[in-house]
Amino acid sequence: MGTLKTEPARSRPDLLAPPVAAAIGRWPASAPVDVDHVLVAPIDAGLADTAAFCAAYEVGLDVSANCVVVAGRREGEIRYAACVVLATTRADVNGVARRALDVRKASFAPMAEAVELTGMEYGGITPIGLPEEWPILVDARVVATPYVIVGSGVRHSKIALPGPALGTLPGARVVEGLARFAQPTT
Repeated sequence: MGTLKTEPARSRPDLLAPPVAAAIGRWPASAPVDVDHVLVAPIDAGLADTAAFCAAYEVGLDVSANCVVVAGRREGEIRYAACVVLATTRADVNGVARRALDVRKASFAPMAEAVELTGMEYGGITPIGLPEEWPILVDARVVATPYVIVGSGVRHSKIALPGPALGTLPGARVVEGLARFAQPTT
């Protein structure tokens, strides 16, 4: 986990967005991953974006996960989902995610909309504590990662938890091929 100083998330609600703290507070005792394995670490909010965060805190992109909110319209209704993918990949929004939402076209939800609907800060959105009706699509590579770092709902901290825990969140579905490897930029 690089140079992060972690502690159990349930002991630091000040480092979590309110919906995330609420979800941690009602974490089921019967869950396959104990709530005490969900950790949080404070970070510099100016370093919350993935590349800057990984460089500053010596965290590999291969253990850093991004949660993006996607949306599509069907019969006048807007449908939302969260996609959780490793930072070495990009969500297949208009392929796999679009089919999972059962819409003709999917795209990233507008920033203001994503922030309002999740109660989380942009750049810190996490799959923990999302609206219950939203599917959470988790790339199979994420659940195969022993520990992953993901947003905490705010920009001034990150959550570290076992990758398999993300596949067991309420509404989560592990999806093979949800993400494609990112093309290097030149």
